[in-house]
Amino acid sequence: MLENYLAVAPYFGWDLVRDVQELLRYAFMQHAYEAGTIVALSAGIIGYFVVLRGLSFAAHALSHIGFAGATGAVIVGATPIVGLLVFTMSAGAVMGALGQRLRGRDVTIGLVMAWSLGLGLLFTYLYKGSAQLAIGILFGQIFGITSQEVAVTFAAGLLTVLAIVIVYRPLLFATLDEEVAEAKGVPVRGLSIAFMIILAAVSEAVQVVGVLLIFALIVAPAAIAERFTTRPSRGVLLAAVLAVFFTWAGLTIAYYVPYPVGFFITTIAFWSYILARLAAPTLALPRKRERELRAREEQLRHSP
Repeated sequence: MLENYLAVAPYFGWDLVRDVQELLRYAFMQHAYEAGTIVALSAGIIGYFVVLRGLSFAAHALSHIGFAGATGAVIVGATPIVGLLVFTMSAGAVMGALGQRLRGRDVTIGLVMAWSLGLGLLFTYLYKGSAQLAIGILFGQIFGITSQEVAVTFAAGLLTVLAIVIVYRPLLFATLDEEVAEAKGVPVRGLSIAFMIILAAVSEAVQVVGVLLIFALIVAPAAIAERFTTRPSRGVLLAAVLAVFFTWAGLTIAYYVPYPVGFFITTIAFWSYILARLAAPTLALPRKRERELRAREEQLRHSP
């Protein structure tokens, strides 16, 4: 199969301009890059807060719940994205209401996640149409989206980013120190619910990597960013840039190699995280020594 594909493979060389022209020659690739960029930006931005708040497992559970909603919508004749949004936003609101208690409920979240996946499998069995629809929901179908779907993705991504911008400062305050924030009058419970609903809205990313693989775009870039900077603004920016890079790299490779784009995106994200874990201590050591030297200088300066 691979040999037959390579025999008619698209052009690839060292001419950057021609390579870019080749990648953007077809409308389906243009739509893929447009939707992928939008999804990556929103996933990277909100993913930083997911990691910072310790909600990675909860975010993963939402993807399974979204699968049940999407397949359930198909059964009743509705658009999959509608069922996905209804299920994930409802579950997100409940998770948000739990607040800090959500972190200690891994067993409950795991059981709900497993049940949701089983429910999705039941809906898939009851669906009499093509199984390709369920596969697309699970693993994405970015090369098959239309310009109208790109517009929907853009609207959802824009609303997600705007919502994060609006609640950025109180959300960051409540994330770093919930008790102090609550004492200062910050609506911690309301922010928690709002954040989980916003997170559920990122489910428009199913068109890129599917409900089971979106976890990589939300968590991996943010987890890497957290290792290289302690400033939230820089962390959010770095996570968004990394998410876009992973998506673009996966799309580019998938254009030349006949394998699923979701595989390439998640593989690049995974190995980037592994490299970050190995490199972060080495890069952090000079900064640590510099801080220690400055602290020592301050002590000597103020000593009698």
